[in-house]
Order: sequence, then C-alpha cells, then structure tokens
Amino acid sequence: MVLVSTCKMDFYRFPFDTQICSLTFKSVQHPWDHMELLSVRSSEETFLLARHFMKTESEWLLLNVTVKTDMVNNYLIDCSVLVYTMTIKRRSVLYVANFIVPILFFLCLDLASFLISESGGEKLSFKVTVLLAVTVMQLILNDILPSSSDRIPLIAIYCIGVFTLMMLSLLETILMMYLMERDDVSQDQEADEDQNLGEGSRDQPDMNKSIPCVRVFDQSPAETSPELLPEVKEGSSSQLTQEIQDSENLCIELREVLKTVAVLLSSRKEEKEPGYWTRKTKTLNQIYFVFYLIAASVFLGIVFSVWLHEDRHKI
Repeated sequence: MVLVSTCKMDFYRFPFDTQICSLTFKSVQHPWDHMELLSVRSSEETFLLARHFMKTESEWLLLNVTVKTDMVNNYLIDCSVLVYTMTIKRRSVLYVANFIVPILFFLCLDLASFLISESGGEKLSFKVTVLLAVTVMQLILNDILPSSSDRIPLIAIYCIGVFTLMMLSLLETILMMYLMERDDVSQDQEADEDQNLGEGSRDQPDMNKSIPCVRVFDQSPAETSPELLPEVKEGSSSQLTQEIQDSENLCIELREVLKTVAVLLSSRKEEKEPGYWTRKTKTLNQIYFVFYLIAASVFLGIVFSVWLHEDRHKI
C-alpha cells in the first residue's frame, strides 16, 4: 500500500527549522493479544533503508528514524501500536544566500549612508531606495512562508526589525535636512537684513554734515565773520557763546548715541552665530549613528542567539 500522511510543522525557526513527524500503525478491531505489531528491523536499519530508498531529499534532510512499539487503549480495547518517528531538517543554504544575507547587506548599506553629506538630496534618495529594496524582500518572504504558522517566524521578526531600523534612519535624515534648511533660511534672512541696512545707510545723509553746530563752534566769537552774524550786537556775545557751547555738547551727545547704536548692532550680529543648526545636526547625526549601531548589533545578536538556542534544544 502507498500511504499519504500529513504532519503538523512548526515554522518559528524557518529556515533553520527541524521537524519531527510520526507515522502510527494500529488495528482498530483486534486487541493486542490477537494481533501484535512488531518491526522487522531496528531503528538503525530502518534509517539506513529509508536513506537508500529515498530518491531525492529535495529541501529536507533526513536526520533520524526511530521505531517504537507501544500499547494504547482504543474504545476500551488495548491495541498494539507501531510508531515510526522521523526527524527532518530543512536545507537553509539557499535561504541564507538569497534572503538573509542580502537583507544584512542592505542594513550595512544603510549604516554606510551616514558617511554621505546631508547638504544635498543624495542621502535621502539613497535611504529611500534601500528601504524599498527591503520592502520587496518582505513581499518575497510572504510568498515563501507558509500561512499555517501559529506564531510569527523569527525570519519575519528579522525583516520587521531591519525595516524599522531603516525607517528610523530615514526619519532622522529628514529631520537633519529640515534643521539644515532652517539654518539656510536664517542665513538668507540675515543677508537680506544686511543688504537693507547697507542701502539705508547709503540713502541716509551724513549726521555730521546735517549738524550746523560743527561749523559754528569751530570758530571763536572773536573770529566770527560779520557775514554770519550781521545783526549780533556787542551786548549779546555772552549769549552767543552759551549757544555755541550748547550746540557743541549736543553734537557730542549725538556722536555717543550713534556709537552706542553701532555697538549694539554689531553685538546683535555676533549673537546670531550663523551655521548654528548645521553644527547641531552634525552632533545629532553622530549620536544617532552610535545609537543605530548599538541597536542593530543588539537586535541581530538576539535574533541569531534565539535561532541557535532553539536548534541546540531540539537536537
């Protein structure tokens, strides 16, 4: 007889999974004292014979075959049972070479993208391309994995974790470019303000020339020409001297005010410190690179350690 059997499989460790399937033979009518099932060959002979008659192992590798005789109760009848237990392991080389390693390479490319300058849009487009490549690999994984698994396989967690790291890296790049753009906008505004101040200073008349007292107090009362003071009498010379001194004091005060305003404007320009956000983005980028490297190392270490731990436990 040619029998077709099914086996419930656990794909949590795909593609490094090891499956254990059993074939049970028993009689549903005869008790064990009427019919007892025994194996002609031992477990070692059965395993070697099975390896010999297997035409191809395809994706699976036969690790072991055990034969066991037991007795079970079947509707109040003790029946003899013969159980063949087969241990098979999936060949994972192709999955590692075609899926796991390429995703790991994409993660390394995303790490290397931190060396690209953020002044242009090349870094952003590069990260988006790598993220789309991982998305395509996830679509391929959806076709490879069976849909009858009770829990999420480790390889799916591996892809989701790498995708999350790359997405965070992309968001960090967008934030850095936004801060640098903000710095460029502030520099453009400062340049426009300086240009407007320069045009205003050219259009504004000279304060020294607009003050007539400079021409007045440079001459003493005795040297004042009669043309400038034609109607001044001798009794009013003391009043003229007082006015000249007041004009001179006013001019000095105006010069001091202009100097104070100039100092305030220069100090305000120095406080703006152009390129502030650019320096901050470099610092933030270095901090995030260290965090990204640590997070990726810890995540990959945990995933691969779980794979190895489960493998040793099953073996």
